[in-house]
Amino acid sequence: MNLKKWGKLSFAEQIGNIGSEFSRAKHWEELSDFKNREKSLERVIELIDLTIEDSRERQRRSRIKELSRLREILCDKFLGFNIYSISAKNLQDYFLQFGLIARK
Repeated sequence: MNLKKWGKLSFAEQIGNIGSEFSRAKHWEELSDFKNREKSLERVIELIDLTIEDSRERQRRSRIKELSRLREILCDKFLGFNIYSISAKNLQDYFLQFGLIARK
């Protein structure tokens, strides 16, 4: 997805889509398919980066902080030592809220 197309989505839609990709990564992990899990995680990070780059979001400093922390937490959870001790369920609950808002 390119920034122009991604930028047409609302913030809630963007985070909801990131959450969908996160759910795919979790699904692949449960199936011990780490190749597809890694692809999904790369996509999650790519979508977070696109959201940060979105010019509308550049003007919202608190969202940039939130997105940057989300990126850090996800990388730590799946590629690091999970020092934040966050569960996949906690992350799914976070993403679900945005998905619900986007559907309204």
